[in-house]
Amino acid sequence: MIKLNAANLASLPSEVEVPAYNRSEIKTGIVHIGIGGFHRAHQALYTDEALQQGQCNWGICGIALLNADKKIYDILTAQDGLYTLVITNPDGSQAVRVIGSIVECLFAPGNPNAVIEKMSDPDIKIITLTITEGGYNFNPSTGEFQFETPAIQWDLTYPEQPTTVFGYLAAALKRRKDKRLRGITIQSCDNIQHNGDVAKRMLLAYLSKADPKLMAWVEREVTFPNSMVDRITPVTTPADIENLKKNYGIDDAWPVVCEPFRQWIIEDKFSNGRPDWSGEGVQFVPDVTPYEKMKIRILNGGHSLTGFLGTLFGYTYVHEAIQNQTIRQLLERFISDEVIPVLDEVPGIDFSAYQQVIVERFGNPFIKDQLTRIISQSSAKIPKFILPTLNEQLEKDGPIILQCLLIAMWCYYLENTPTVEIQDDMREIIQQKARESVSGDPLAFLKLPVLFGELSGSERVTETYLELLTSIRKQGIKRTVEQMQ
Repeated sequence: MIKLNAANLASLPSEVEVPAYNRSEIKTGIVHIGIGGFHRAHQALYTDEALQQGQCNWGICGIALLNADKKIYDILTAQDGLYTLVITNPDGSQAVRVIGSIVECLFAPGNPNAVIEKMSDPDIKIITLTITEGGYNFNPSTGEFQFETPAIQWDLTYPEQPTTVFGYLAAALKRRKDKRLRGITIQSCDNIQHNGDVAKRMLLAYLSKADPKLMAWVEREVTFPNSMVDRITPVTTPADIENLKKNYGIDDAWPVVCEPFRQWIIEDKFSNGRPDWSGEGVQFVPDVTPYEKMKIRILNGGHSLTGFLGTLFGYTYVHEAIQNQTIRQLLERFISDEVIPVLDEVPGIDFSAYQQVIVERFGNPFIKDQLTRIISQSSAKIPKFILPTLNEQLEKDGPIILQCLLIAMWCYYLENTPTVEIQDDMREIIQQKARESVSGDPLAFLKLPVLFGELSGSERVTETYLELLTSIRKQGIKRTVEQMQ
């Protein structure tokens, strides 16, 4: 068994691709906040490919932002920043590659000043983010920054000991300004439409109270390109770790498993240079809007629908759900009838072909993407992935039944699932309102303005939602969807 670290790279099996560049000569040019599975399957891979091409100024310093990130920090530190990426094809074959682009790691809670100093280092040209939808700290209904969040209040009070991404960015950008450095790019890689615009708007909102004098400098010197990212990356399991040991003799404490498909659409608006990210699926475009709208509404929205259908049907994995013809047909109908008609034209994209690719990707039996991952943090996902389509269909009196079904399934799931099993930052309040809808106001869940805005004011939505929710409660999900065929 070969322990993964820099000293052992030459000892790995020949079928495992390893960095061909000298990692000791790589200069860090990117700070990345949120070194989870998706970053390591996506942006870190693209950067590794750039380093392979001799672009030696673009190594990554990975920031473990939260106390919960201590495990990944410890593992990557022990492995010299190295990890194994296992790309699993639909036929079961694999491509295995060790990624070397993360050349430094810092644990923010252990040394906030070191993180601020690194982010304000003149060599750092880009700060990238994968902090999930909830990390941007905005109200899903109003889009306004939530200053009342306890962590934000802490950062406003103790700016040199920040705990949130906004506290760290504010402190680092102030130091960059004081050092008279050139600008920097903040690149969001999260599944949020207009993710760069959102990052900029939330940061400026935070600065309006934290450091108003810094706002003009940020407006002038910092760019926030929008991007669309895509690669299905399930949570690493103990079986993944054991399979890597068994099949390749590699002892990697936290490998990453992903599908072969990958895509990164980026607005080319970088203030101080960038790597030549040029691998498969990369496109630099003047406006990412139509691409991200397509992906978020079809793939992410379709994931949410499949996630709740599969969960209520009793499945564990996404591919199991898609193998059920009823679920597959509902997903295809959701995409073709409810989503595609309200999308903008996307250059070079055939929506029917894109839909087919998405369904096939969901059906990859070797990815083993757990449904619990898909439905986790639905309070951050559904307002972004589903409600814009629903509102646009309402405006044109279009079909909404499958979107209402999704909301009804979510309510039913919350009613009947132990609180401890619900993976959602808002689980207490959303479960409370879901259960109130059983014994009290039947629209209690739908009347949560932070999630649904004024949706409960639509008679068409409330009637459809209540009819479906009542049916699920009385005769179960399977009978309910059978009647929808």
